[in-house]
Amino acid sequence: MRAMKTMFLAGALVLGVGSLALAQSASTIGSGSASSTPTGSSATGGTGGSAAAGGTSASTLGLGGTSTGQNGTSSTLGTGGSAAGGTRDTSSSKLNGNTNTMNGMSKARAQDKGTWSDSKTHTKIHKGVVSSRTKSMAHEPGGPPVKSTTGINTGK
Repeated sequence: MRAMKTMFLAGALVLGVGSLALAQSASTIGSGSASSTPTGSSATGGTGGSAAAGGTSASTLGLGGTSTGQNGTSSTLGTGGSAAGGTRDTSSSKLNGNTNTMNGMSKARAQDKGTWSDSKTHTKIHKGVVSSRTKSMAHEPGGPPVKSTTGINTGK
């Protein structure tokens, strides 16, 4: 009888622990388009993503566009990110380049003990091509991190 009680308690403990669900998510998205005519070309695109776990969240986004015609090239690029909910939240964005080549990088991370959310986006314009890649990850102790990655490459 004692052995049955021990087995019952062990089974209940396993069921109780097994029913704990980790509330973590990561998602990314990307889109781009390009067109070409005899006198020029254009390309636009970008990616973004977010991650959340245990009250922390991090998001990043990067978008770019370029157009080349008879009068030259015009390009624009924007990037940004944010982090919230942790005891250590960091975010940073950098842009550099000129009309023909531009780079943008955003990073965001929210961390609270072993729980964290992280997102990174790198967007680039080079020779009429817009490329962007986002990777988002989230983790809570007791399980593996969840990850999502998206990339685009549009243009000539």
